[in-house]
Amino acid sequence: MSIELVTTNGIFALGGGEWEVENNIWLVGDDKEVLIFDAAHDHQPIVDAVNGRRVAAIVLTHGHNDHINAAVALRDAVDAPIMLHEFDRFLWDVVYPDHDFDRPIEPGRTVKAGGHELGILHTPGHSPGCCCFHDVASGAVMSGDTLFCGGPGATGRVYSDEPTILATIRDVLLELPDDTVVHTGHGDSTTIGAERQGVVGRIAELGLG
Repeated sequence: MSIELVTTNGIFALGGGEWEVENNIWLVGDDKEVLIFDAAHDHQPIVDAVNGRRVAAIVLTHGHNDHINAAVALRDAVDAPIMLHEFDRFLWDVVYPDHDFDRPIEPGRTVKAGGHELGILHTPGHSPGCCCFHDVASGAVMSGDTLFCGGPGATGRVYSDEPTILATIRDVLLELPDDTVVHTGHGDSTTIGAERQGVVGRIAELGLG
């Protein structure tokens, strides 16, 4: 079983602003079958990393353009369904007004490929439909932009909220073991234990209880 990293570079655009970003795409599976977590900027490096393996699904952690803007081209190339939480459909529709994703992500269920089974965790705050994916067997979680090395994902948009993301990290992600590896949507991986004190401290600072 393996967890493989692909990185791509491009533009994150939201609310009239644009930023150059490097995105992490994670392939989880084995030498025959994988899940792809996020589809950022350029589908070809992802296709190259798949290297002919069956793709069980293209799983989008959330609907921001820099996580989905290669999804349709990737679907066409690897013949796999695109999955996204319905709460982020409004973000999808900005990027793909003429295309739909294939399946809704359903928290409480699982996604599977190559001997991995990952539980779906709804973790709103960065966007309404943000989800994380917990691979119990390998002790890892795909966090998208919910939790980074250094703390929670960004908030500040009309549909995002810092108290919400802090509460969801506290109530969902901090329930995982401290040695759980957090594979993030941008930047370095981290662990639940490494981020615990910072999240708890910020909750206390805001008086969230």
